Amino acid sequence: MKKIEGIIKHHRLEELKLALIGLPVGGVTVSEVRGIGRQSEKNEHYRGTDYRIDLRPKVRVEVLSDDSQWKAVVDCFLVHARTGQPGDGIVLVSELDDAIRVRTGESGPSAI
Repeated sequence: MKKIEGIIKHHRLEELKLALIGLPVGGVTVSEVRGIGRQSEKNEHYRGTDYRIDLRPKVRVEVLSDDSQWKAVVDCFLVHARTGQPGDGIVLVSELDDAIRVRTGESGPSAI
């Protein structure tokens, strides 16, 4: 099993979510996050005051997948989250040792 975690721009979430729902994934978890990547900090002027923006708002999307489907999930991120501009984000893939459904006690791929 794999855990695919993507950090993407907010405005790409809806398209990505719709595409992920079309895949055989167990579910999608979305979190609001802020962070610093390769983009440099930026200064903005609002109501007469200068603000330094160093932690940019992003969305973290987490998907659990079995070993046969994870590449399709990654491809989905690459197609539907990409704008071609700096700050598009990153996709992380990690090995998942086990998953256990709390309600039923199922474990392994059947839990996701």
